Amino acid sequence: MSEAEHTAARSHSAERGAHADYTGGVYGSMLAASVIVGAGSLGEFPRLELVLLLLLTGVAFWIAHVHAHLFGARLAELSLDRAIVLRVCRDEWPIVKAAVPPAVALAVSPLLGLDLSGSLWLALAIAVAGQVGWSAAAARRAGASWRLVATTATVNLLLGLLIIAFKIYLTH
Repeated sequence: MSEAEHTAARSHSAERGAHADYTGGVYGSMLAASVIVGAGSLGEFPRLELVLLLLLTGVAFWIAHVHAHLFGARLAELSLDRAIVLRVCRDEWPIVKAAVPPAVALAVSPLLGLDLSGSLWLALAIAVAGQVGWSAAAARRAGASWRLVATTATVNLLLGLLIIAFKIYLTH
């Protein structure tokens, strides 16, 4: 492999790593916030049900993303081998990882003395903070200027606040 090909391969790998490591986290954090806002009436164990809903929704969306990537590869007539399938599964895993912090917040919220409403607000705040954090990390990893990092973090904060506005509107 020539030096130019080697450099191009490293660049593509770095771009793919930046995409896989963080965009799924931004998406997964927004998904988690939406699940928290959209959770209707819960049964006898609302915290446990919401923890499971967050995690299982993350897994379902992860499977959907993996399927979409693999199906797209097949349409492009690329052969799928075990290594490709495992790479796609790993690359999309941040979608599931992003649901974990709000789920943990819900699980430990009774230890903090929070009622269900307070627990939901805590989990929502953590999901939005994750969304902002993942986007800023993605921008930095991609080599963006601090100004662009601040811009993407602000846009994601505004999106998170929009989700919070939906929660306020739906519960009042």
